Amino acid sequence: AAAAYRSGDTLTNQWDGITHDYSRKNWIEHTEIMLPSNAPESFKDRSTLWNAVELAEKFGNSQLAREVEIALPREIKLEQQIALIKAYIEQNFTSQGMCADFAIHNPPVTDSKHRPLDSDGNPTHDTDKMTFNNPHAHIMLTMRPLNEQGEWQPKYQKSYLCRKDNIEKSIPVSEIKQAESEGWKKQYRYYIGKK
Repeated sequence: AAAAYRSGDTLTNQWDGITHDYSRKNWIEHTEIMLPSNAPESFKDRSTLWNAVELAEKFGNSQLAREVEIALPREIKLEQQIALIKAYIEQNFTSQGMCADFAIHNPPVTDSKHRPLDSDGNPTHDTDKMTFNNPHAHIMLTMRPLNEQGEWQPKYQKSYLCRKDNIEKSIPVSEIKQAESEGWKKQYRYYIGKK
């Protein structure tokens, strides 16, 4: 539903069969999906991507995505805003293995009754007279990383803070036995007696 709303799209959720239709939503200037290099090409389709995200979860209350909302400078053109957002996403998210679905919105200035205003502050329904000065981007990011084969991986891996020779290091649970044999010891914050 969130992806459909931000993109002004119609998406059907395969998990519960509900169709979310936001195709009449206004003020959406650009939408795009950016993927890491190991993601399947089919994830360029918004419905495929978000249904795959939902089907990867085992619990009904799992967090499916995180969102970043960014204000854009209104002094630059839409093409420059798109290039700016794409560079930001590539540097911070897709390079880390996340899939990013972004939309640029630019709604008009409204009064307290949510009526669009013209440059003089009067309500208007004429889009040519409306004042637009709030360009911003919504970036929805996947929570699970993808492996080299494009398959979803666990969201996080538990790890222990360990110490050896006055050096601290975080060691994943899957490697703790090997680390303990090399002299690393788990560190615990609080001790009560021998516990």
